[in-house]
Amino acid sequence: MCVKNSTLVTVSVTILVSLLIGGTAFANQPIKWTADDPDLEWGPCPEFFPEGCGLAVLQGNPAEQNADVLLRVPGNSEVPHHWHRSAERMVLIQGEFVIDNDGHDPVTMRAGTYAYGPPELPHTAACRSDVDCLLFIAFEEPVDAEPTDG
Repeated sequence: MCVKNSTLVTVSVTILVSLLIGGTAFANQPIKWTADDPDLEWGPCPEFFPEGCGLAVLQGNPAEQNADVLLRVPGNSEVPHHWHRSAERMVLIQGEFVIDNDGHDPVTMRAGTYAYGPPELPHTAACRSDVDCLLFIAFEEPVDAEPTDG
């Protein structure tokens, strides 16, 4: 059992390090990515996100300010209640994505929709399409997601 957990931690750390290196390698030059770029390095989402979720760093270092990422959420799946220290500036690229911020009406995003999520506002999200949802997110602060009891 320890070997299995140790292997998982090693794989996760390896993916995270390669994402960090890949994201910072372009710091002083123009960058262009496409959503289906075979060179995008997809890493894991936080453990409490749905299975099959992926995160790719487009620009910046996710441990520092001002990183841009792609978030892939499997079709017909739910993202549990959580919050981020950073504001999120989001544009949906594919699918239909619903964000339900505490105390506010739910926001339904379709391809091309922009949404802003204030820092520390707890919310849930769901991909309401048969295809995976693909979301561009610009974070102001380091990338994080903290689960809640809600």
